Amino acid sequence: MLIESFKLALRTISRNVLRSVLTLLGIVIGVGAVIALVTLGQGTQSKVTSDLSTLGTNLVFARPGSPTPGPPSGNDARDFTDRDVEALRAGLHNVRGVSPTAAKPLKAVVGTSSEQTTVTGADPDYFAVQDWSFAEGGPFSDSDARAGTGLCIIGQTLKADLFDNQSPLGASMRLGKFTCTVSGVLAPKGQSAFGSDQDNTVVIPLRTFQRRVAGNTKIASIAVSASSPDDVPDVLASMQEILRETRHIGPTAEDDFSVRDLSQMMSMLSSTTTVMTGLLAAVAGVSLLVGGIGIMNIMLVSVTERTREIGIRLAIGALASQVLTQFLVEAVVLCLLGGVLGISLGLGIAGLGSYFLGIPFAVAPWIVLLSFGFSGLIGLVFGYFPARRAASLDPIEALRHE
Repeated sequence: MLIESFKLALRTISRNVLRSVLTLLGIVIGVGAVIALVTLGQGTQSKVTSDLSTLGTNLVFARPGSPTPGPPSGNDARDFTDRDVEALRAGLHNVRGVSPTAAKPLKAVVGTSSEQTTVTGADPDYFAVQDWSFAEGGPFSDSDARAGTGLCIIGQTLKADLFDNQSPLGASMRLGKFTCTVSGVLAPKGQSAFGSDQDNTVVIPLRTFQRRVAGNTKIASIAVSASSPDDVPDVLASMQEILRETRHIGPTAEDDFSVRDLSQMMSMLSSTTTVMTGLLAAVAGVSLLVGGIGIMNIMLVSVTERTREIGIRLAIGALASQVLTQFLVEAVVLCLLGGVLGISLGLGIAGLGSYFLGIPFAVAPWIVLLSFGFSGLIGLVFGYFPARRAASLDPIEALRHE
């Protein structure tokens, strides 16, 4: 019975191809939009996770400022000092390194070439903490850091733009009014999760940065790399305890700094992406409801057009349940065809979007199956009323219909 109803549904749809295609548009657009948005959202999450992993392994960050939202008050915005850094180095265990940093945007100039970049002042531990290897040369030494020498390490973008991909080791480069000597080139890392070019960077000793670039002793952040993922919670708790002590924060007073690990940053970014994707997918899902209304409308028209045919079937012995099944199957088949076309459209759009946005093409099988199943459900829900109307027709009145 179902097979015959299915064949009859396909025959009916093929007789009115243009009308069927126009009816399907709502379903196609709704399913396509949902699949495209969810797939792009999954790809964005994968990209964010991958990009954050390039920042380093088992990282914990400390930054000045209140950890709670709202404007700072009192000493909430106190910068870190060398005393804070030394206390962390002395008090933390199971860590690979502690790296204080400060940064400032400057123009790097070599000969007649120039490039806007970010200059970071850091200690030698910075490269181990950030898991950053070297393509050429190596890091500056502890003695260079203490003496505040004029050495600098550049990223791959500056090597390409300012040195035409030639070895820059030993060459001079001007950063604002300060001239440094290139002693190393970092391995490429690509874009960060926030869209910035991590390879467009210059790293110099922190003391050099404070004296020659910033003109102050401010430390913008402190990064700590735990020895293993299991050590991260203990390191985070220890950092909070040590910083509260060195910054003389009372037992009941709120922290004037924030400490977060990389997993918390990943979680915040991923949750934001998930919420945005969900909202957009919900908006796109409205198209499915509109498509369902279109299906119901066209099925009602079909019942009206085929009233005489229904009367004949009922008159020669067809059961009302058979007529209901026929029209219900027709509505479901119509919606499932729209679902298949929508899935193809959505995956195609997601593939193009992934290519042009530079994010992974991460297809979630559950959303494909859910969209296909929801298409069939739309057919059942919105096709039932027209099918019920067809099944309840009086055979004599239907035969009289012109």
